Amino acid sequence: MRRSNRPHIKNRGRLAAKETTVLDKPPQNHHLVEIGRFGSNPGSLKAWLYLPSIMAPGTPLVVALHGCTQTAEGYAAGSGWSELAERRGFAVLYPEQQRSNNANLCFNWFEPGDISRDAGEALSIRQMIGHLVQSQGIDPRRIFVTGLSAGGAMANVMLATYPEIFAGGAIIGGLPYGVAGTVAEAFQRMQGRNPPTVSRLQSALKRASNHRGPWPKISIWHGTHDQTVRARNADQIAQQWSGVHSLAIEPTRGELIHGHRRKVWLDAQGKEAVEIYLVKGMGHGVPLATSSDRAIGRAGPHMLEAGISSTVRIAHAWNLATAADVEDAEAAGNSARREEPNAATSTIDRALRYARSRANVASAAPDGKIAKVINDALRAAGLMR
Repeated sequence: MRRSNRPHIKNRGRLAAKETTVLDKPPQNHHLVEIGRFGSNPGSLKAWLYLPSIMAPGTPLVVALHGCTQTAEGYAAGSGWSELAERRGFAVLYPEQQRSNNANLCFNWFEPGDISRDAGEALSIRQMIGHLVQSQGIDPRRIFVTGLSAGGAMANVMLATYPEIFAGGAIIGGLPYGVAGTVAEAFQRMQGRNPPTVSRLQSALKRASNHRGPWPKISIWHGTHDQTVRARNADQIAQQWSGVHSLAIEPTRGELIHGHRRKVWLDAQGKEAVEIYLVKGMGHGVPLATSSDRAIGRAGPHMLEAGISSTVRIAHAWNLATAADVEDAEAAGNSARREEPNAATSTIDRALRYARSRANVASAAPDGKIAKVINDALRAAGLMR
């Protein structure tokens, strides 16, 4: 197996290669290693990598972007991406935000300097990917990106600005690309207020790069009871990508999976181009099925038991997992699914409730103080540095 030209890695830990097939039963510890010197890193992000114990030439890569208040390690453990990667032999890159960039560790998904092609945080993530393609022999035709919340919005940033890099993307509790340029607009988009027109959604995507196709396949996941990023954003993301894929307004078909609604749009060749999963009763987080003996991921803050595994289903859609993996992961989860929003309250939830309460009184403030009230609210929500 090829292991030469390795990246500069801190705390190398276990990265030994073994020339055999993918393990049936992965080990319980899925350590991440930090990558150093992957590029100029204009966004000042950290990069963490998980490589499976058995890694064949042309290994696929999943880029997984954490949400606000989360870390790469926490997102890896909760979402189960490293666990599935060990099982199925693909690599996972976990870019990580720094408090010096955002106090609540949110990727800056609406800052013009961070979401443009070849600039800021978007360029840092692109450099990480390019480094791994060269140093680890990653298959450039099988690179995918996913993320939650601000990480989901940043996944959409990467798909929009570098569509030629990705074969597919999955946006969980995220937002459309390029429709907020200020903190006030970002807050409005999160709450589903003043929604952008379809033409604005699609033009923002088309302006993000000079790419003319083919376009990545898009998977969108959203909780119906998400109060942090309203579910209206899921439809807006689908509308944004329907233009480049030349899709009809209405979905081609719909179905219920464990009580959750799935909508699918087929392209002119009859292939699935865009899908939406609306997870019934779920709040803001990654939908998981954690009751099976072969479950992937574990429940926790913003890692929510829903009886359906977004991680495994997304990987299956990308041909990184099998139908049997989906069945195994969800075997016992369906009966244990919660219909009500998860009760866990996180720091960002409290901050957002505070921000909404302060924003509601802004109109009553003297003219000279309205901006300060709004800015204080958005800082509390982690939307302003």
